[in-house]
Order: sequence, then structure tokens, then C-alpha cells
Amino acid sequence: MSINTTNQKPENYLIWAILSTLFCCLPLGIVAVVKANQVDSLWLGQRYDEALAASNEAKKWTMISAISGLAVQFISYLILFIVMLFA
Repeated sequence: MSINTTNQKPENYLIWAILSTLFCCLPLGIVAVVKANQVDSLWLGQRYDEALAASNEAKKWTMISAISGLAVQFISYLILFIVMLFA
């Protein structure tokens, strides 16, 4: 794990995690929100490496949530289109 020597709090991605939870994929978005909430508390507890790791995890789960939600929507519309085409 890299050590944060800049003394800047890492991004918590909370807004993006909440948006991906609301609009994309609820179960995976909840994981992202939990990880995003951990960043600030770990940083204030002077656990800088763990805060950086939680930030990276929050970003990862936010992206997974958004991509999987969009993929499910795309597949749903594709199935709907095929059903309407052959109906």
C-alpha cells in the first residue's frame, strides 16, 4: 500500500456512490456508499493508509455499480426490442 505523504484527504466518492445506488444498481451501490463513508472516519482517526484504501474501494464499487446497472438496462431494452420485433 502506498503512503499518502501529501496530507490531503482522499476523495470519498460519496456523491457518485449515492447516485449509482439510486439510478443503477442498488446492492452494489450500497457497498460503495459504505466504503465512501469509511474514508472520512478513517482519515480523522489518522489511519491514512486505510482511508486511501477505502477511497479506492469506494471508487471501484461505484464504477462496478454504474456499469452493471447500465448493462442490465441495455440488455432489458435489447430483449424488449427483440420481443416487439417478432411479436
